[in-house]
Amino acid sequence: MFRRYVPGRVAALSASEFLLIYSCYVAATFAFRGLDAQVYLLDDNGWLRILIVTLCLIAGIYFNDLYSDFRVGHGDLLQRAVVVAAVAFLAEGLLTYLRLPQFVLPARPMIAGSVLTILALMVSHRSFQPVLAKLIPPERVLFFGNSEIVQEICCRLEGHPEKGLTPIGFLDDTGSSCEKRLGALGDLCEVVNRLHPDRIVVALTERRSRLPVDRLLQMRLSGVRVEDVLTTYETAFERISTRALQPSQLIFSSTELGPNPRRVRLQSIYSMGIAACAVLIAAPVMLSVAILIKLTSPGPALFRQERVGKGDRIFTLYKFRSMVAGAESESGPVWAKRNDSRITAVGRWLRKLRLDELPQLFNVLKGDMSIVGPRPERPNFVSGFEKKFPYYRHRHCVKPGITGWAQINHKYGDTEKDAEIKLEYDLYYIKNLAPALDAVIMFRTAKVMLLSRGAQ
Repeated sequence: MFRRYVPGRVAALSASEFLLIYSCYVAATFAFRGLDAQVYLLDDNGWLRILIVTLCLIAGIYFNDLYSDFRVGHGDLLQRAVVVAAVAFLAEGLLTYLRLPQFVLPARPMIAGSVLTILALMVSHRSFQPVLAKLIPPERVLFFGNSEIVQEICCRLEGHPEKGLTPIGFLDDTGSSCEKRLGALGDLCEVVNRLHPDRIVVALTERRSRLPVDRLLQMRLSGVRVEDVLTTYETAFERISTRALQPSQLIFSSTELGPNPRRVRLQSIYSMGIAACAVLIAAPVMLSVAILIKLTSPGPALFRQERVGKGDRIFTLYKFRSMVAGAESESGPVWAKRNDSRITAVGRWLRKLRLDELPQLFNVLKGDMSIVGPRPERPNFVSGFEKKFPYYRHRHCVKPGITGWAQINHKYGDTEKDAEIKLEYDLYYIKNLAPALDAVIMFRTAKVMLLSRGAQ
C-alpha cells in the first residue's frame, strides 16, 4: 500500500477506528437532534460534516504516533487522545473562519462526539491488541541460516509487534547453543512439520550446494511463503541492506527496481506545480527570513553551494544562510554537527523549523531538484562515499529532493555510518518511487515540521 509495507494490524486498527469515530459523531447527532437527525445527515450534508471531522481525527492519531507505537501507557494515551480531539476542533474553527458553515458540525454534537471519541480511543487502543492477536495472528518466521543481518531483523521484529511478524528461530550448522537455534540446516523438514512456520527466510551467506531447492519448492507449493533475507530486511526496516546485496540480484531481479520513467516524468510535473504554489504562499515568509538574517549577522541572506544532482551533474543549491559568513574558510568542507558553534542564533531556529530549506523551491523550478528525492550531497563527500559504499552513485539516477525517505526515517547524522543508513533508505525510495510514496513522505515531513518530532 502506497508503495510500502503497511502491516495488516495497522490497517485493521485504522479502519476500525475510522468506523468507530464516525459512529460516535453519528450517535451524538441522534442524541441532540432526535428524529430530525436522519434528515440532517442525508439532506443537510451531515454525513459530509462528520466525515471531515473523522478524517481530521485520523490524521491527528497518525501525527501523534498512535499507529506506529501500540504500547502506550494510559496517561500518555489519554493525553494524545485529547490532543487528537483538539485537532478536530481547530479544523472546525478554520472552516468557520473561512465562512464555510455547510461543512461545520454544530457545537453540541461536536462536543459530545469528541468526548465519546476520546473514551472510544482509550478503549480501542487498549483492547485492540488482544483482539488482533486472535483475528490477525502474527506470521511465524523461520530463518534458514544465521548471520548478523538475521539478528538485526529479529531484534527489529521483536521491538515492533505492529509489523505482524514473529521470529521463532533459525537453523544453521554452527552448533551454537543460542536458544533461538532450532537445529541444523538438514533439520528443515522436521522443524517445519513440528512448528508450522508461515514464512521461511533463506539467509545463507553461501548457497552453492547447501540450498535444499526441492524441499523449499515443496514447502512453497504447500502454502508456506519462502523469501530471501533481503526481502524480509526490506519489510522490517523499509530500507535496502547494501551489506548483503549482490549485483547479480539486481541484474537478474524480476521485480521492478525503479525508477519507472513514467513515474519520474509525472514526478517532475507535480513537483513543479507544488513548488510554484509554495513559492507564492511562502513569499512573505521568505522575505521576512531574509531581512531577519541580514539584520542579525553580517553576510548575504542567501547561501549558495555546489551539490551533485541527477546523472552526477553539478548544480548550485540555494538555502538561507544559517551559519556565520565564511564558516568553512579555514576548515574546508566539513559536515555540520549538532550544536555547531558556527550556527547563528537565528540560524538555529531556521534549522529547527526547516525554514532554511525554502529557497530550494527555486531549485525545483529550475529543474535541478524535485520536492521528494535523495538529499543532494557535496562533490567532496560524494567522491569519498562512492569509494566506501557500494551502490552509492546509483542514488544519482533520480533528481535530489528537498525532503526524502531517508530524511524522515533517520536522525540527523554526521558520521559515515549515518551516510550508509541513509543510502539504504534512498535505494528503497528509488526502487519504490511513485506519487503515492511521495505523498506519504510529504505528509510525514509536515508532521516533522509541525511537531519537531521524528527524523531530519
